[in-house]
Formats: sequence, C-alpha cells, structure tokens
Amino acid sequence: MTIPNILTLLRIALIPAFVICFYLPWQWHYLLTASIFALASATDWLDGYIARKLGQTSPLGAFLDPVADKLMVAVALVMLVERHASPWLAVPAYVIISREITISALREWMAELGNRAMVKVSMIGKIKTACQMLAIVILLANPPGWDHWWVRVGHVLLDVAVVFTLWSMFVYLRAAWPTLRANAGK
Repeated sequence: MTIPNILTLLRIALIPAFVICFYLPWQWHYLLTASIFALASATDWLDGYIARKLGQTSPLGAFLDPVADKLMVAVALVMLVERHASPWLAVPAYVIISREITISALREWMAELGNRAMVKVSMIGKIKTACQMLAIVILLANPPGWDHWWVRVGHVLLDVAVVFTLWSMFVYLRAAWPTLRANAGK
C-alpha cells in the first residue's frame, strides 16, 4: 500500500463525512462541508504528485484515483442540486456527471481493446477538474441563493468547468473515434 493509494482511499472515506456534515442542522455546516471537500480535493492533487515524484504509480492507483474523483464530484453535485433546486445548477451537474460516465466507459472499452493511451488525461481535463472542484467548494460553503457574490462566482466557475467538460469529452471522443468506428460492427 503506497502513500498515494492511502490518500486516494482517504478521499473516498471523506465522502460520507462531507455528506453527513452537509445535512447537519448547524449554521456553520456549510463551511465544514466545504472544508472537508477541499481537503479531499487537495488529496487528489497530492496523491498524483507523490506518485510521480516517488515513483509510486500503480495499477491500483490508476484505477482508484479516477473512481474517487468521480464519486466525490457526483455526490457533491447531487447534494448541491437538491439544496439549490435550480436549473442553473442542475444542468451543469447533468453535463458533468454524464461526461464522467461516458468517458469512464470509453476508457474502459479502449483499455479492453488495448488502446487506453488514446484517452489518457489531458491538460484540458486538469483545468476542468480544477474549475469544478473550486466551484463545488464555493457552492458548498454558501447557502443557496444569489445574495452572496461568492455564490455567483461558484456558478460562473461551474459554467467554465462545463465548457472544459464538453471540450475534453470532444477531444477524447475524437481521439477514440477511429477505434470506435473500426470496432462498431464487431
């Protein structure tokens, strides 16, 4: 068990913690929930950095890391959609979660065909992740409504993340298209 894998497992373990905090009846639960999510988000960056720096990459880490990220983001977005009950949040959440499912399935299928490298993580995906994580932290830290300027910033960042989400999905699908087309009838 490597340090990066432990950090990834910690990220998964933090999901129930921020879910519980999200529903606490305390006034400061917003900041607590956002802090736990921010800590989990930081472990995403940290585990990758340590894995590369110390040469601790592993097949288990390559599997667990994206699973942890997708679980964390999907759970947070679903909770935010429930709390904010707004199409301004529901539509971006739908796009982000749909893209994550689509690209995960694409990566799995491409790996089965021996072409996983064609859909590896790109810089666009990293920018998307940074925007969406920051947006989620901001939105978790604030009560619903447009009264607070930070909430507006969170929504704008989430919209920017959606643009990068669609852009990265297009890049991944375009890279995989020749293989998809060649294997469509098999």
